[in-house]
Amino acid sequence: MKSANIILVGDGAIGSSYAFNCLTTGVGKSIGIIDVNRERVQGDVEDLADALPYVSQKNIYAANYEDCRYADIVVITAGVAQKPGETRLQLLQKNAAIITEITNQIMANDFDGIILVASNPVDILTELVLRLSGLPRNRVLGSGTALDTARLRSEIGRRYNVDVRSVHGYIMGEHGDSEFPVWDFTTIGGQPIRDFVPASRLAGDLDAISTQVKTAAYSIIQKKGATFYGIAASLTRLTAAVLNDDRAAFAMSVHLDGEYGLHDVSIGVPVLLGANGLARIIELDLNAADAKRLADSAEILKANLNSVL
Repeated sequence: MKSANIILVGDGAIGSSYAFNCLTTGVGKSIGIIDVNRERVQGDVEDLADALPYVSQKNIYAANYEDCRYADIVVITAGVAQKPGETRLQLLQKNAAIITEITNQIMANDFDGIILVASNPVDILTELVLRLSGLPRNRVLGSGTALDTARLRSEIGRRYNVDVRSVHGYIMGEHGDSEFPVWDFTTIGGQPIRDFVPASRLAGDLDAISTQVKTAAYSIIQKKGATFYGIAASLTRLTAAVLNDDRAAFAMSVHLDGEYGLHDVSIGVPVLLGANGLARIIELDLNAADAKRLADSAEILKANLNSVL
């Protein structure tokens, strides 16, 4: 069992929602928050402390990078947020500079834990953190398509009036416009979705679900300016899987070294997540079309990664 010390870097809408979610769900024993806006951090610490009488007790504090030496997991949500009409890839240049500085600060303080990246474009920044930190690939992970997979399950559950916990499947590829659902491995109550959905509706429904999931962030950002509850919940669950050694399955951005025929790229694929971070990459037997979608998505990420290396 880990000591369950969490350091959060980035106290914006996502970071503060994540800290609150960890507090109310009992994830972690200690949460230290780092942000360039120290006054905001102190305000959040005081605000979060007011909730302690109603939740599991933990230490919440304004941290600095020296505290990373005691952390089991560092969660990075810092960076410029996506604006209405903007793609995640358009954030790359600004956020790469921010994430480079953060990674150097973390590693300068004898950090020996797991880094979970949520800043966008998350796949490219995960690969950047991996290369800058020198940590093994099992200890540098991106939230990847974990949120997109949750959106997939939610949309299927809503559309067919089924408990989302009975829906299983994955979104793979970039956390972005080249992502795709893996319909061959999507089930409802154990039954393949292609058998569950009436044949007359199948093609239209699958296309509609795929589009809904892919464009969900754009819709939310257009309406309220940012997405944060869904990704905060995803990050909380991923953190719990590490701290509790759950060995649970998620779609996450991880560095591939031959899996799916891909190299030198971090991209969203199914994994088992546990105390040491990446416990195993789950290699699905993709059909030819999906294998090409994944390879094409990887090429997009590689081309953009090269622009910041």
